[in-house]
Amino acid sequence: MSPDTKPAFLAQLWRQLPFFVWLIAIWMLLWGQFTWLAFLTGVVAAIVVTRVFRLPPVELSGRVNIAYGALFVLEFLGALVMGSLTVAWQVLDLRRQPGTAIIAVPLIVDDDLIMTHTAVTASLIPGSLVVDIDRDRRIIYLHVIGVRSERDVVKQRESVLRWERRIVMAVGSRAQVRQLREEREVAA
Repeated sequence: MSPDTKPAFLAQLWRQLPFFVWLIAIWMLLWGQFTWLAFLTGVVAAIVVTRVFRLPPVELSGRVNIAYGALFVLEFLGALVMGSLTVAWQVLDLRRQPGTAIIAVPLIVDDDLIMTHTAVTASLIPGSLVVDIDRDRRIIYLHVIGVRSERDVVKQRESVLRWERRIVMAVGSRAQVRQLREEREVAA
């Protein structure tokens, strides 16, 4: 490796480090173990995944806001519990069928990684499931249960946009954060 390419290689490695750590964390979660053995096998699995399956490099913003990340996790856990209880109640309530709808949610930020995180977050919460994504127009299509009125559709759309804001505030670039703030000012 020449002296000129060494700093570029290290910069690329540094940018990809959060993705590598994320792969190790997912591996440990899949095995349900937080042991040294799970960590080491996760490192091996992450190396194999990143070297065998050569995908385009994921461009991370390089910015992580721990406070907004913690807020995202807490709100997500609360939404999981509330979504589970709501779906359970809808299943047990024999008096009426829960309404369903497929709704389009136009996202604000034009970034594949943010769109993916938003779609995964929306799908993990019980009661909604991503059925399609229009990447070019930045629209996520969700199948949602428990929809009875236009107000419920608007509420669900706002919920997904709130997830997008939380994700951008936690890991988005400064330009994306600025874009969200400008969009909020225009909407107000």
